Amino acid sequence: MGALKPWHIAVLVVVLILLFGAKRLPDAARSLGRSLRIIKAETKSLHDDDRDLAEKADAQSGYQPLPPQQQQQFAQPQQQPVAPPVDPVQRVREN
Repeated sequence: MGALKPWHIAVLVVVLILLFGAKRLPDAARSLGRSLRIIKAETKSLHDDDRDLAEKADAQSGYQPLPPQQQQQFAQPQQQPVAPPVDPVQRVREN
């Protein structure tokens, strides 16, 4: 019951030609092919991105935290002397 018979396909082709015209059908098929190609490329890139993220997560799981003495070294940044703020008006008056 669900199988397409050759006369079903022939009727479908005749209806498509009557609806769209013989000149527009190749353009429509071409644009449909391009769209399918783009969709295929995008889904492949999404799949590759997922795989790259999984590999990156696996690679990061191998990192170990620093020992406590090295953590303290990096936890306290060097304090640089900070110059007092200069008032622009006072600076002009001095010159």
